[in-house]
Amino acid sequence: MDQNNSIFLASPVVRSFGKINWRGFWTLYLAEVKRFYKMRTQALIAPIITTLLFFFIFTLALDGTKEILGDLSFSVFLAPGLIMMSILQSSFANTSSSILVSKVQGNIVDTLMSPLSSIELTAAYVAGGITRGLLVGFLSTMTISIFVSIHIQHFFIILFYALGASMMLSLLGLIGGIWAKKFDHIAAMTNFIVVPLSFLSGTFYSIDLLPKAWENLVWFNPFFYVIDGFRYGFINRMDGDLWLGILIIVIINSILFTVACKIFAIGYKLKS
Repeated sequence: MDQNNSIFLASPVVRSFGKINWRGFWTLYLAEVKRFYKMRTQALIAPIITTLLFFFIFTLALDGTKEILGDLSFSVFLAPGLIMMSILQSSFANTSSSILVSKVQGNIVDTLMSPLSSIELTAAYVAGGITRGLLVGFLSTMTISIFVSIHIQHFFIILFYALGASMMLSLLGLIGGIWAKKFDHIAAMTNFIVVPLSFLSGTFYSIDLLPKAWENLVWFNPFFYVIDGFRYGFINRMDGDLWLGILIIVIINSILFTVACKIFAIGYKLKS
């Protein structure tokens, strides 16, 4: 063949992402945010309404103006606990539903084939869950503040516990979504793990009011520490130890993040 008539094909350009594929991470994160925003009535508005219902029911039934813990009214004590509960449940729901829907629809394969490492996949999904949790928490705070005076005493403590709690439940939801084969499994985790641990963590009461045996059990509930520390940021009082709560959150999140990355790396219940 004449060299002048030959066709020369350029070698394909291999795109370099560096140590971290920021573009891929950002793309998956935005996809997660857009996903829950499309169903914002269920993802954002419904948790706020549920939080308000709990607030009105408990303040009306137990007299929200009644003072507890000295000069602190029950409604002021209750508000941070309800806000944190909405953060926990929303973060869990986001990642668990996202990964399970992808598995059921079969498009999880497309995500796994993307040039993202197991760490980047985990971080992107968790970041989406954190975003939804914090957004629900912020909107719940703004809504409840209409009915009760909320004062921020320690902003950075509130921010740390909100981030740590939403990350914890996002990771738990991610692991649960990978493990689950159907939506009944996620419902079981919500009904038998997330909701009971939320209710039995001092959301509606101070653990000092519990019998000694029950109080001792609460110390083994990780949800207690996130709610207690978060409440401290608002009312400057807590039942537990601030630094112990921070340590527990860091340890649990480190373990859950490692487990989630390992699951993505081996493709457990994702590639079959």
